[in-house]
Amino acid sequence: MSDNREVSSRPGTGAGSDLNRFFGGSPAWVIARLILLSVVVGVIMAALGLDPANILQSLVNMVSNLFNFGFEAVERLWRYFLLGAVIVVPLWLILRISRSGR
Repeated sequence: MSDNREVSSRPGTGAGSDLNRFFGGSPAWVIARLILLSVVVGVIMAALGLDPANILQSLVNMVSNLFNFGFEAVERLWRYFLLGAVIVVPLWLILRISRSGR
């Protein structure tokens, strides 16, 4: 069996190049981006109430809170609808009846 890998004599194709290829770029730059991204994701997770010490329970709590919040939003929307409908529907009905007589 022949080995299809080519050995290059170009500069920069040694161990440093393998490290760059593994990281997908300069290792220092990749590590800096990973640190920044980790901080941003950490802030978002903290805002969502997730705790890295107990991630599974935090996820369950987050889903439960979103579920409850969704029902609260529907309940509020329903109350606003009823409050507005008490005025809007009778006025619409009066206007329709008064216009149909013309």
